[in-house]
Amino acid sequence: MTRFIRTLSQHEQINFLLSNRIPRRLATQVMGWFSRIESPRLTRMTIALWKLFADDLDVTEAKKTNFSSLHDCFIRELKDGARAVDERDNVIVSPCDAIIGSCGKIDGMTVYQAKGFPYELSDLMPHLGAQKKYRDGIYVTLRLKSSMYHRFHAPTDCHIDQLTYISGDTWNVNPIALKRIEKLFCKNERAVVELHLHQGAGSITLVPVAAILVASMKFHCLPQSLDLRYQGPNRIACEARYKKGEEMGYFQHGSTIILFATANFSLREGLASGDLIRMGQGLLTSDERYEATGS
Repeated sequence: MTRFIRTLSQHEQINFLLSNRIPRRLATQVMGWFSRIESPRLTRMTIALWKLFADDLDVTEAKKTNFSSLHDCFIRELKDGARAVDERDNVIVSPCDAIIGSCGKIDGMTVYQAKGFPYELSDLMPHLGAQKKYRDGIYVTLRLKSSMYHRFHAPTDCHIDQLTYISGDTWNVNPIALKRIEKLFCKNERAVVELHLHQGAGSITLVPVAAILVASMKFHCLPQSLDLRYQGPNRIACEARYKKGEEMGYFQHGSTIILFATANFSLREGLASGDLIRMGQGLLTSDERYEATGS
């Protein structure tokens, strides 16, 4: 057993060094360029190599299975009906396919990215009003592996009128890095998207966090992608309305979405860290009407 633990620790150390102790921004820019090369033969070879390291890569649910580039595969759409959306009014669904990471009650204004690694809402979100809303609320960390479906959807009927983009680093967001880098989510490139629900229904905010290799997010309500080259304003006005399950945008590569909800929501019964969840499956349930404390 001791030998097994030592081997596992060495494996984690190598993984961490390979994915984080490299010029992350340069590696991300190079990968972004490489992934967009349109060559069917190169794409087939790259995907075959990718499958050697990610045996759960499955494109059989995609609308198409012949891709013009690696980027084309990353942002693949699913066939119609590939994901069933829980339509019950009191259910908030997962916005994406993901592995459940740290989740549960927010301790005042403190959240945990991993056991023993706390961060404050004020370090992640720039606006005091948004921070106050989620005091003692609920959070769920949704990790999208590189092999997963990368598009994200509205977890409930909602509208947005702006989002905040925060430029940052491109640390890997896998569990190994989360156990080693304090406040990692607060260091990486991210967006803060408050979802406005119908009156009295509480509040939900999505924080998509980009990561190493292809750190880029595309929101359909914006004309431009948000990536390392973006130099526009941090607060971006937009106007978009979504029905539950409607597509909002996509990551260019695997990453993380942290969902925050006010205290009138609860985690779905039986949901736990390490579980696989699909877009459209129940994530939270609402308990009662909510009177906002933030502004």
